[in-house]
Amino acid sequence: MGFIVTGTDGFLSEEKRHAHHQIAWLVDGVPAFRLTNTCLHGRYRIDKEILADPRREVVLQRIRFTPLQGTLADYAMFALCAPHLANGGGDNTAWLGEMRGRPMLFAERNGAALAMACSIAWHKRSVGFVGCSDGWQDLWRHHRMEWSYDRATRGNVALTGEVDLDACGGEFSIAIGFGRSFSEAAHRVAASLFDGFDQAAAEYARHWQAWQHTLRPLAGGTPQVRDLYRLSTAVVRTHESQHFPGAFIASLSIPWGASKGDGDLGGYHLVWPRDLVESVGGLLAAGACSDVHRALRYLAVTQEADGHWPQNMWLDGTAYWHGIQMDETGFPILLVDLAMRHGLLNDAERLRLWPMVRRAAGFLTRNGPVTQQDRWEEDPGYSPFTLAVEVAALLCAADLAQLHEPALAEYLRDTADAWNDCIERWTYVVGTPLANRIGVEGYYVRIAPPEVAEAASPTTGFVPIKNRPPAQSRAPAAEIVSPDALALVRFGLRAADDPRITHTVKVIDALLKVATPNGPAWRRYNGDGYGEHENGTAFDGTGIGRPWPLLTGERAHYELAAGRPAQAEALRTAFASFANEGGLLPEQVWDAPDRPEQALYFGKASGSAMPLTWAHAEYLKLCRSLDDGQVFDTPPQPIKRYQEQKVVSPFWIWRFNHKCRSVPAGKRLRIEVLAPALVHASVDGWQTVTDLATRDTGIGIHGVDIATETLPEGAQIDFTFYWPLAKRWEGVDYSVRIAPPLPDGGGLR
Repeated sequence: MGFIVTGTDGFLSEEKRHAHHQIAWLVDGVPAFRLTNTCLHGRYRIDKEILADPRREVVLQRIRFTPLQGTLADYAMFALCAPHLANGGGDNTAWLGEMRGRPMLFAERNGAALAMACSIAWHKRSVGFVGCSDGWQDLWRHHRMEWSYDRATRGNVALTGEVDLDACGGEFSIAIGFGRSFSEAAHRVAASLFDGFDQAAAEYARHWQAWQHTLRPLAGGTPQVRDLYRLSTAVVRTHESQHFPGAFIASLSIPWGASKGDGDLGGYHLVWPRDLVESVGGLLAAGACSDVHRALRYLAVTQEADGHWPQNMWLDGTAYWHGIQMDETGFPILLVDLAMRHGLLNDAERLRLWPMVRRAAGFLTRNGPVTQQDRWEEDPGYSPFTLAVEVAALLCAADLAQLHEPALAEYLRDTADAWNDCIERWTYVVGTPLANRIGVEGYYVRIAPPEVAEAASPTTGFVPIKNRPPAQSRAPAAEIVSPDALALVRFGLRAADDPRITHTVKVIDALLKVATPNGPAWRRYNGDGYGEHENGTAFDGTGIGRPWPLLTGERAHYELAAGRPAQAEALRTAFASFANEGGLLPEQVWDAPDRPEQALYFGKASGSAMPLTWAHAEYLKLCRSLDDGQVFDTPPQPIKRYQEQKVVSPFWIWRFNHKCRSVPAGKRLRIEVLAPALVHASVDGWQTVTDLATRDTGIGIHGVDIATETLPEGAQIDFTFYWPLAKRWEGVDYSVRIAPPLPDGGGLR
């Protein structure tokens, strides 16, 4: 919704195209805004104050039109509104009507309605089809409203209302209300205008300031840093649904929305469980404790029966995309643990959340460690980021299980240990051409193909590169790196000064670091295609990945973990500088020379999502971490177990979704299946056999341990299965050989 201004001398100006724009928050930390739009030709200025009516579903604007040349009588002003109701711009119906004598403009689509009214009666009104009979076409042709259509049915429609400047002296309010019916929307608009802007603004600010006063103040940082801290709390909180408490969406924006049609229903206004947990973690870092309780309740009721959460979902929990991202199952467990560590859950609340944690841990153990999609929602395989979340989540779940099911707690820790021991085998490469070029021994890859097994390694095999032309959509896994590896430090599995981490950091910086005028930022991975094209045109399924400000925040957290707070502070300053004039952090920033005609400036927001709640949450966590002198959301369990106690697993796990071909000498072979079984095994070529019944872990996994640690290198274990519930044999024999022992017993330390 915006304005067109015309003059008696033939002047015509569209506010959004022909004005300089300034934006400011009406009150610090309160998401109500003042927009000052000044005509490029110096003819007029439009001042707007905008907020949401705290009592109703109404967007309320107070507007002042000021002639900078001539007088008020020399101009006419027209409001244009393009409804996109029920998540679509097509198939909307618009009409003219009244609410008890008050003239309004209406639109409706699929049970969602809109009403628009002015604090003074509209001088003229019309509705029409965009590009054909709408007010924009009318004004551009005639410089005044010549058309007055009273209905436009089932199309891409627009509403136009002329403001009576003479009657209001250039000052007026406009209310846009929503409802399930046009009468409901109209009632809300009328009530909002009756109460007036001042009353709504005072109540709105009072509620927001009361919430802000419950938050912890920021101890350090520049004024810019402190301002963004306060604004970020409001930005994140704004993304929580009022109808589904605890449901935080990823962004109110649609990336490259100007180029999208109705076929792209989701945009970012969906709940991603990962983004939700990141958002709530940011609010918790700022001291917003009650928000955590709402989010945990929401997660508990949207969890699927098997323990996972959808890749993303509508507010009511209905899945939108149907991929499986294992980190999105692990993150809710980490949120429960974070809440417990900050004293937010009493015994009764922990008991009530235990079934959710138990189901999630069960899904992780049954389906991990491979993920169907990494955190960037692209590739399957072994991702260092996902592995870090999975292992940390299992250890956190084990602590909670210790209170209820000690045997299950032991099993969860066993699984975490076994996966932790294999992270380097799955994702760390040495001696590659890239390593030699950078001058390091090795590095963690972005993701290793799911078929990585005993006979292969991350140095072999290829990974898909999404959002790239077909000829560039595949690359050797060993050549693709990502800042994702820093999650191994963030979640406590590896020390910041571990040589494998420091070597990886050198490779990350060599390939992905971008020095912008506002400070350094990092790309997601080399070869990324999620971003504008080289010429600045919108991402359309292919493009060039641009730097992400939130990765600057993640890197700052790594620097803090490494004992370099000054570097972390400098990165926080850079992170803050990526925000736009209104304090919103984008998903990506432009990393090429300025293209003013496309509003792309080096180091500033690209056409990607803005604001990205995940980025604002990362900023809040970074502020808290710098205040505390340690990373806010690092769970202590992995640090204690793997960095201090240096626990190494005695087990090597075989599964149908992870068939290892060998077990290192000194390790015990653990065979796990998803149903009760009799394992029919032999260590002497079937001359003698042993039948071992699986034991039930209680979370859908049945397993047996075969004592292979005393077998010599080169020996082979053969086995098959009898399934008692189905009363049948597997009909296939499997074998695992004894390989040389791992260095230092575990290959890690």
